[in-house]
Amino acid sequence: MASMIKLRHQQPSLWHSGLAADIEDLWEPWMRLVDGLLEDEQLLDTIDEAQGERYPQSRRRGREQTPAEVVLRLLLLKHIRNWSYDTLEREVRAHLVYRAFTRIGDAKVPDAKTLARLGQLIGPEVMEELHQRIVQLAQEHGVTRGRKLRVDTTVVETNIHYPTDSSLLGDGTRVLTRTMKKIEQKAGGLKQKVRDRMRSVRKRVLAIALSTRYLGREGEARRKKQYGELLSLTGKTVNQAQRILEEVKKVSRPRRVPLGSLVETLATMTGRVQQVMKQTKLRIFAGVTQSQEKIVSLFEPHTEIIRKGKASKPTEFGKLVKIQESENQIISHFEVFAERPGDRQLLVPSIEVHQRRFGRIPAWVAADAGFHSQQNEKAARAMGVRWFSVPNQKTKSAERKRLYRQRWFRRGQRWRTGCEGRISALKRRHGMRRCLYRGFHGMQRWVGLSVIADNVIQIGRCPALQET
Repeated sequence: MASMIKLRHQQPSLWHSGLAADIEDLWEPWMRLVDGLLEDEQLLDTIDEAQGERYPQSRRRGREQTPAEVVLRLLLLKHIRNWSYDTLEREVRAHLVYRAFTRIGDAKVPDAKTLARLGQLIGPEVMEELHQRIVQLAQEHGVTRGRKLRVDTTVVETNIHYPTDSSLLGDGTRVLTRTMKKIEQKAGGLKQKVRDRMRSVRKRVLAIALSTRYLGREGEARRKKQYGELLSLTGKTVNQAQRILEEVKKVSRPRRVPLGSLVETLATMTGRVQQVMKQTKLRIFAGVTQSQEKIVSLFEPHTEIIRKGKASKPTEFGKLVKIQESENQIISHFEVFAERPGDRQLLVPSIEVHQRRFGRIPAWVAADAGFHSQQNEKAARAMGVRWFSVPNQKTKSAERKRLYRQRWFRRGQRWRTGCEGRISALKRRHGMRRCLYRGFHGMQRWVGLSVIADNVIQIGRCPALQET
């Protein structure tokens, strides 16, 4: 039986030759330079293998899937333009230039839902393989040789609203009530009718918001009273959810199987709402604000509270991302951390990763003061780093201050500031400011596609490649 997976379309286009020539003349400069890079067989094979593992019989059964080269080009175009999947579908359908660049030609453009599913195919391992190959292509074309290394960290925010205890309790009650109603409807009725307490919950949430106008003991007393009532209503909803879970366990298998996904959602949300109730009680009635298990979103529980000392945004909600670059602004490695480490812990591992990528220790290492420690400096010089341009702002040594005024050190710090511009470009141009994918793996995919899109653009703009 014919394979359901293809690397490329069998026929590039059925357009008239004159029309094809006119379309090619309208290509943007970066498209012409990047087009040859994206024909790399290893890149296409990586996407092809990911498509083949989508289901056990993906290569033999089902409808013919979107070719690997089309998937790669569509996803990169999305992040290069910073579009949503709906916008990507509309623009590619409407523009012959985008049809030509993505190699769709006159074929049907996948709809937005299909594009989203194609994006989910690329897991963290596949993303790492794609990124490594892009860096190898940069080396093969002479764009970078790994002589320099600069590293910085940033926060990619998750797509959540500002978390307050009252809003989290309101969200939890709403989701539990909605899920229980769906189970009741799909099961054809339950022993106890689902009680909707959302009207009372919304009143308490609004009252808590209004109580912030009152300062001092009066305001604190009002908030405690309203929080107590809100916790009571949420607790009753959680108890009802637990009773429904117990009831579903006892029903016959033919009735229980269709409810599987809803029951799983209800059980998961019940546990998260209980955690929100616990942390709310500790903060409001015991004054405890620090908790290892604290969650700030019911839908993105992996979100962390990160404070990087920014005056404009002292508190951010998301994940810490490390970006390290070599010369010509090529991002040689990126990493999304499940738990935030200190910047000092990242410098030596970054040098080791650089050595694995390029087969050499960078002669020049630059980073901001957050990465500095005596252990890091000693380890870097022992590894063979010649110029270590990482300042220590707390130093009082006159010798150290003279070192920081030397030309090579200041030059390294000027080059280091390019990290800020690169992070800004990733967030502004390629959509890395806020992750719209769900879950920690979704965050890794989102950041990875943004980084790969930026690398492809930088390789295409490099004069060394343009001359060839």
